[in-house]
Amino acid sequence: MHMADALISPAVGATMWTASAGLIGYCSKKLKEEANERSVPLMGVLGAFIFAAQMINFTIPATGSSGHLGGGMILAILLGPYAGFLTISSVLIIQALFFADGGLLALGCNIFNLGFFPCFIAYPFIYKKIVGKNLTKPKVIAASVISAVIGLQLGALGVVLETFASGVSELAFDTFIIIMLPVHLAIGLVEGAVTAGTVLFVLQARPEILKKPDFALIGDISIKKLIIKIACAAVFIGAILSWFASYNPDGLEWAMFKTAGTEEIDPPEKNIYSSLSDIQTKTAFLPDYGFKTKEMQETEAEENNPAWPAIDAGTSTSGIIGGTLTLLTACLIGFLLKKRKRGTVKEPDSRGVK
Repeated sequence: MHMADALISPAVGATMWTASAGLIGYCSKKLKEEANERSVPLMGVLGAFIFAAQMINFTIPATGSSGHLGGGMILAILLGPYAGFLTISSVLIIQALFFADGGLLALGCNIFNLGFFPCFIAYPFIYKKIVGKNLTKPKVIAASVISAVIGLQLGALGVVLETFASGVSELAFDTFIIIMLPVHLAIGLVEGAVTAGTVLFVLQARPEILKKPDFALIGDISIKKLIIKIACAAVFIGAILSWFASYNPDGLEWAMFKTAGTEEIDPPEKNIYSSLSDIQTKTAFLPDYGFKTKEMQETEAEENNPAWPAIDAGTSTSGIIGGTLTLLTACLIGFLLKKRKRGTVKEPDSRGVK
């Protein structure tokens, strides 16, 4: 559900950049009051895990489309909304800058759609309400699935509204929304299952993480083994499981095709679009999660029936490098924002929204 620049007008792009930047600033302020240096590595490995998981597109039966994990819900549940939002922002920024996944003008939209809705709507008002104070497996499963589905539905709705408000594409609002929401409902059900499985794994390995009311207090729990396991999972997913990604267009591309007859829309002929495209071309050293070679691009264009699984060194390299960059970025953010004075906690509930 990464939006391309061609869907967004400069005005909408700037507005969503401002909104997302404001949320990043707000979350940074809250996390600075709470962060414990011993809990920061969890941000890093979870960011790497989500980066790797997003590389795997899974087929949506009977549609010819595919979907991938959003990950915002997992991060909100395990880290709280503030650290979760900063971590998913790190993932999306790394993807846009170095892998050309999502446009630079649309980056604010993508951060908002994939971060704000799960972290600040679905998590506090749905997940927490269902789970309550008694943390049980049935409640975790129900809360994870329902909140993931609603979070992704709101994100899909955000894509449609931002596209409609931009008015730079020929996507009809009514057709676009009728197609977008059902396909992302199916994707949301898969995301809910993955979210539930991940949270149940953590519940079994370190239930204190889910029961602690404060992100800072995670630092009092020994999470070294958990971090190692998540890091190993991220490497395995990014380096190997990414070969098994579906070749079908993702839910957004599929909805665009069903609405306008094309999976890609040319951006308006304005300098800002070409300028941002030039910047992204220069920064993206592994575009589309592969080596940037003319020979490879020509080969892919000529292949009508590409091999599956797509065993590709470029994909594996992208998974490892992208996960590492995300891990380092999230950890750097956490360490920069940690409390200067240890031993004080100003906000008693970082997993709620003030």
